[in-house]
Amino acid sequence: THRELQLLHFWLFLAIYLAALLGNSLIITVIACDHRLHTPTYFFLLNLSVLDLGFISTMVPKAMANSLWNNRAISYSGCVTQLFLFSFFAIAEYALLTVMAYDRYVAICKPLHYGTLLGSR
Repeated sequence: THRELQLLHFWLFLAIYLAALLGNSLIITVIACDHRLHTPTYFFLLNLSVLDLGFISTMVPKAMANSLWNNRAISYSGCVTQLFLFSFFAIAEYALLTVMAYDRYVAICKPLHYGTLLGSR
């Protein structure tokens, strides 16, 4: 109900959102442009950054718009879409983190088999 707090909320979330967009975009650009970083670990980090971009873009823009325009309404289809995308990105991110954990396990505990198990052949 306080307009000053709504504007503070908007600017705070905008700053966090832009920092996340800039950071993830920078990670994606560096990994895609540098051929020395085309290894399984950086491939997983690239995908994690893409998933994080989708994950943060699911909820934050609507929250910022609601705060800026003092509107709390959302359509049924918008709610279903937001819930589906939120669930999809959350599950995909957890699955990718599980695969990344297995990658590190193989690299640390079975270093001689790492190239065989996760190599490009």
